[in-house]
Amino acid sequence: MTSLLTYTLKNLPNTSKWALRFCMRPLSSSSQLQAAAASQTKSKKTLAKPNIRNIVVVDGVRTPFLLSGTSYKDLMPHDLARAALSGLLHRTSVPKDVVDYIIFGTVIQEVKTSNVAREAALGAGFSDKTPAHTVTMACISSNQAMTTAVGLIASGQCDVVVAGGVELMSDIPIRHSRKMRKMMLDLNKAKTLAQRLSIISKFRLNFLSPELPAVSEFSTSETMGHSADRLAAAFAISREEQDEYALRSHSLAKKAQDEGLLSDVVPFKVPGRDTVTQDNGIRPSSLDQMAKLKPAFIKPYGTVTAANSSFLTDGASAVLIMAEEKALAMGYKPKAYLRDFMYVSQDPKDQLLLGPTYATPKVLEKAGLTMNDIDVFEFHEAFSGQILANLKAMDSDWFAQNYMGRKAKVGLPPLEKFNNWGGSLSLGHPFGATGCRLVMAAANRLRKEGGQYGLVAACAAGGQGHAMIVEAYPK
Repeated sequence: MTSLLTYTLKNLPNTSKWALRFCMRPLSSSSQLQAAAASQTKSKKTLAKPNIRNIVVVDGVRTPFLLSGTSYKDLMPHDLARAALSGLLHRTSVPKDVVDYIIFGTVIQEVKTSNVAREAALGAGFSDKTPAHTVTMACISSNQAMTTAVGLIASGQCDVVVAGGVELMSDIPIRHSRKMRKMMLDLNKAKTLAQRLSIISKFRLNFLSPELPAVSEFSTSETMGHSADRLAAAFAISREEQDEYALRSHSLAKKAQDEGLLSDVVPFKVPGRDTVTQDNGIRPSSLDQMAKLKPAFIKPYGTVTAANSSFLTDGASAVLIMAEEKALAMGYKPKAYLRDFMYVSQDPKDQLLLGPTYATPKVLEKAGLTMNDIDVFEFHEAFSGQILANLKAMDSDWFAQNYMGRKAKVGLPPLEKFNNWGGSLSLGHPFGATGCRLVMAAANRLRKEGGQYGLVAACAAGGQGHAMIVEAYPK
């Protein structure tokens, strides 16, 4: 594939004009079933499909998202996942025996609890008869958990599924080197003293060098931050633009937190510590302070810094997903319908972080919608440069025609509808848990703002991406 770095600068819309447009955007800104469908408050059509079950999210919660190495540092991942499940049970009062299945997403797995969904479910008091499994798909792992739940319900296999995700970056598994592991396994198999001594004689000090979890793409050997820096350069996105967007994210998150809009957050009493009640990574700064930071990946000329990147985060999330008829029969008032969704994959070298650009037009076409129909946008913010590059690509006919095989661009999401309660840059990004946060932010914003359709989108390692349409449940 022809490199983005070669052509993008020459063909995308004028950078200064786009930057001006960006800067001018404001920073804040059954019979029962038939009755529900008929009471849509807007003239837009509903996305209900004949002979297909309507699937709803009743509610969702998350633990406070914390900077790694802070209050959650002595926990294990299943502790956080259990807290999210317990919070969901308390929020919804759903009987545990009604839940047919539990699915959790995670990325860096704790080897002692590889099926963290099962361990968390047992710890939260669910029946040992309730099946649970864990999925992994990088930063869209809990998106995969939710859409797997949708599939189970749509197929009639289940009526009630809990989906969620968890990540604990405070304690990641660190392995012995391969040579050391091999020697230890050989020692375990040795039957005589002579065999053991022979194996030990081969030991060298470099065997003690540990293996950290990879922070680079296996297929390209490039870190995501390095890729984000190249992407920002390819789309001619300046350091100042990236810092401005990061400041926007933190400012909006602080405003939402102060106004009590982050209602999905549930308090968590950390064993041996105080109760944690809110995210601790929301830190509005100033452009002057942000400008003092040095590049984090490409030195000394890179534009991606700690201030315009998402930070390593601990946290967990969970949502209660049901067939609509089941939810109504149990007396619930759902928050939203989960409608069409789409997964995409592209080149992990030059297009690692462009998943939203590829997924958005596909999911809109599948749903029969356009960008103008979307009232709420919730996109995962891995890096400021990643977000701004996606926005630019989505607004480029040239990119659509030359890289996506499309006749025209999908269009630029209006920034006044975009991540209005902050995003991953400010709220945090526990890899396996962010997808559920995005869906609940969209659902809660639709209810608060009176909109009908939300679009959730995210990129992921491996050059993958996801998008989903969330439809407000009629009031």
